[in-house]
Amino acid sequence: MAFEDFKNKESVVLVYTGDSKGKTSASLGLMTRALGNRWNVAFIQFIKYWGVGEHVFIRDIQPLFKDQLYFYKGGKGFYQAGDLSENHVTEEQHKQAALDTYNEAFNAATSGKFQLVICDEINNAVHDGLLTTQQLEDLLTKRAPGTSLCFTGRNFPEKLLKYVDIATEMKKIKHHFDDKFLANKGIDF
Repeated sequence: MAFEDFKNKESVVLVYTGDSKGKTSASLGLMTRALGNRWNVAFIQFIKYWGVGEHVFIRDIQPLFKDQLYFYKGGKGFYQAGDLSENHVTEEQHKQAALDTYNEAFNAATSGKFQLVICDEINNAVHDGLLTTQQLEDLLTKRAPGTSLCFTGRNFPEKLLKYVDIATEMKKIKHHFDDKFLANKGIDF
């Protein structure tokens, strides 16, 4: 096939999934590239309520990008059905936080204001039952023309791959957590 046979897409859907590290980091690289191209970007973060390096970074660069960069930190932490989380959050509170965060993402994706909407850890929220697969499908199918989406987190629903243009699975080959070492600040969070 000749290069002339290729064409541009108005927007794309990317998924970073898998059981290894690098999904959020990849989405932050994508955010950087989009901002460097003067795109309007919404970075919507599910799950991570605790302080992580990307929160500080985004807070520090937001004044430079003003309305070009929108950041929303939602979620109440990691969730397992039936367990009261380490910060004493109920299942209902987790679900409400996920829904509130989803609404932020849906509004950003359908507004036409953003060329890129990143939904960090949304796959986890769907897999854990805090959001439905149908809600994820609605986000994929009802986005504004010209709005690209990026979803991160483990366990992206395979049946929704038909809506995805680029899917990358982060596969663990080795991770020091398996040897009972905790996550490292600046590397893992």
